[in-house]
Amino acid sequence: MDAPQTHDALTAQGWKQRSLAGFAGLIGPLWTRQEEISWAYGVLATADHLNPAGLVHGGMLTTLADHALSAIAWEALGRRACVTVQLDTHFLSAGRAGQFLEARGRVVRATSSLVFMQGQVSADGVDLVSASAILKVLALPPAGL
Repeated sequence: MDAPQTHDALTAQGWKQRSLAGFAGLIGPLWTRQEEISWAYGVLATADHLNPAGLVHGGMLTTLADHALSAIAWEALGRRACVTVQLDTHFLSAGRAGQFLEARGRVVRATSSLVFMQGQVSADGVDLVSASAILKVLALPPAGL
């Protein structure tokens, strides 16, 4: 495992800490970084993210993947809201406290009503989760609302 990340080290690498309302705010703090063609999302794993076995909880990894894929789809579609209708996750390796969990994804295909996504969550260059998702594009609100 690489040396644990710190707030200053993440900031120096171009990551920005974000405060989010609702459920997504409970998993963080969440970090974001704009990369060449998309955004990356991250969480610095702490004891609060661990399961009874002392590893990052699978639900935490799944939540991070879901949030990242949804946010990447939102941005790719001109900031149109999307909701997950299917999320498939494959756990490949375990995450540990002190690791910086990084989530990235890409749009595989977009139609007028659905977006198909692929992504992964990694730490220290090792993929922890491979994920694919189908998201429903929500209708635009009527003009004037």
